[in-house]
Amino acid sequence: MQNSEVRTAVVGAGRMGTIHAKVYDQLPQSRLTAVVDIDADKARRLAEQYDCAAFTGCEDILGRVDAVTIATPTVTHARLAKVFIENHIPVLIEKPLAAGVAEGRKIVALAGENDSVVAVGHSERCNPVVQAIKRLDIEPKFIEASRISPYPFRSTDVGVVLDVMIHDIDIILSLAASKVRRVDAVGVSVVEEREDICNARIVFENGCIANVTASRVALKTERKVRVFSRQAYLSVDYLKKSGIIIKTAPNFDVVNWIRRQRQTGDFDLTTVNWAELLHIEPLAIDDKEPVRLEQEAFLRAVTDRTYVPEVGAEEGLAALECAKKILASVKRNRWKEEAEPVT
Repeated sequence: MQNSEVRTAVVGAGRMGTIHAKVYDQLPQSRLTAVVDIDADKARRLAEQYDCAAFTGCEDILGRVDAVTIATPTVTHARLAKVFIENHIPVLIEKPLAAGVAEGRKIVALAGENDSVVAVGHSERCNPVVQAIKRLDIEPKFIEASRISPYPFRSTDVGVVLDVMIHDIDIILSLAASKVRRVDAVGVSVVEEREDICNARIVFENGCIANVTASRVALKTERKVRVFSRQAYLSVDYLKKSGIIIKTAPNFDVVNWIRRQRQTGDFDLTTVNWAELLHIEPLAIDDKEPVRLEQEAFLRAVTDRTYVPEVGAEEGLAALECAKKILASVKRNRWKEEAEPVT
């Protein structure tokens, strides 16, 4: 299928399905062929926008399409993915990969058995800010991520960990490039039955530590990450698409000289302008749409098997496994329902 137009389809005509349909329609290498949703009216309305066919069942599009995005409730991912993978149709599954680790492992196994392309919609990995960090090729020792926002007022079948935090979990796993050794987390439910706020500390086997916070009941929207490494310190803002890099390397000899002078006991540190000793530069960030980059990588992997998706099934599974460890820790550290009486 190399260098040919890919017949694409979207399963799920909700918010994310609408976004994927729009991007598929815009990509020159894609021809949006169908929209599938169990709600016939929703499928028809979305299909009419892009002059394609509408269906209510996945089986209806077998043989009609070359690649599919699944943007349905998480609990349906494994069942729907199985239909396409067993029919050798590549799929891009919106995050999280599945509702549970066992289902996620089945998807990964099916992909291997059928030699099928399976991508996971962790679109934040394609965020220009993350792409810029990736190009630096640093080795983080400590990562701090915060992703908070007001209540979204939309139905969700998962808590804040699988709905929001999993973005940062995936990014952190890609940056740390190591297996998870230990997870400690605490969370609390405010509006939903599942957790609405969560903080987790992830310790990796290579010594890297990550502290990540997610909330969907905050008073403001904030998406930031700080990365500490031997090579540099990074502070980035996803929303503003901006960031800075601070390096000591250009002035490392001066820093060592200050250390030696300080040991003599006759050096006045108040005379040093620390900012002048650091090399500070803005992070070079492109202005590209994450979902577009995600779909371009997916379709490239579909047409040329020498390429791989931005986030493959195994990486999606790793993020899901880490998220489930966080949820297990939240359960172990569950706050008492009622406060202790004041005495």
